[in-house]
Amino acid sequence: MSWRKFLFIFIPAIFILIIPFFFIENQSSNDQPSHNNNQPQNNKDKDKNKESSSENGQNNSKDKEQSDSKEIYWGVDSASFTTNELFSCVRDNFGKPKVWGRYLGTIDGVSSGLTKDEIKLLQDNNIKILLINNQFTDASGYDNGVEQAKKGIKIAEDLGAPDGVAIFADIEPEYPVDSAFIQGWFDEMSNSKYEPGIYGVFSNEQALLDAFNAAVEENSQLLKDVILWTAFPQEGITTKGKAPKFNPEGPKDSLLYGWQYGIDAETCNIDTNLFNGRLLDYLW
Repeated sequence: MSWRKFLFIFIPAIFILIIPFFFIENQSSNDQPSHNNNQPQNNKDKDKNKESSSENGQNNSKDKEQSDSKEIYWGVDSASFTTNELFSCVRDNFGKPKVWGRYLGTIDGVSSGLTKDEIKLLQDNNIKILLINNQFTDASGYDNGVEQAKKGIKIAEDLGAPDGVAIFADIEPEYPVDSAFIQGWFDEMSNSKYEPGIYGVFSNEQALLDAFNAAVEENSQLLKDVILWTAFPQEGITTKGKAPKFNPEGPKDSLLYGWQYGIDAETCNIDTNLFNGRLLDYLW
C-alpha cells in the first residue's frame, strides 16, 4: 500500500475516534454549572434546618420553664407573730418552708397581724409571704365584698406590699357566703394594684364552692383571675419531707394553686401547706 493511500484511510479513522471524546468532555462541562447552581439551594436548606433546630430549642426551653413553674413548694401559715423562736421551731421540727402565710391586721383572740419586723425576718431567710385578710366573719353581699377588699388593700399598702401581690379573703366554713360577696371582692381587688385570692374549704358539702361557681356563671373572668387556696381534702400535719402528693380539690379549671392539707400542729402554731410554683409570682 502506498503512503498516500495509507494517509487517505488513516486520517479519517483518527477523526472518527477523536470526535466522541470531544462530545464527552463538552457534556461534562455543561453538567458542571448545573451542580454549582444547586449549591445555594443546599445552603438554604441547611439554614432552614438550623432555624428549625433553633426553634425546637426555644420550644424545649419554654417547656422547661412551664415544667419549672409547676414545681411544688412546702409552706406554712400561722396566726401567731413570727418570732425567731417560732421560726426555729418550724425549721427544726418540720423543715424550712418556702412560703409563710400571715394575716393582715390583728383580731384579738384570733390572729396577730403581720408586722414589718416579721417581713424582714422572713425575707432575710428567703421565705415568701402569703397575705391573708380575715377582717370579717360574714362573706355575703356585694358591698360587703367591696368593703372587705378595701380593708385588706389598705393594710397591705401600709405594710409596703408591692404591686401584683395576691390578698386572700379568708372565708371559713361557718361564714355565710354568696356569689355577690365574691363578685364585690373581685371587682375591688381587680381595680387595685393587688391580685384577688380566696381561701376556704372548696368541697361539695360547703356553700363556698356553690357560691364561687355561681359567681363564675355571672362573670367568667373570675375563673381566670382569682387565685384559690383550699383546705380540702385534709391529710393531717406532716413534716416537709413527708408531705403528701399535691392533690387539692376545688372548682374545675380554676387557678387552684394552694392546698392547706394539715391544720393545727401541736409542736408549733402552724398549718402545713403545698403550693404550686406559679403562686410564687403572687407572693411577697
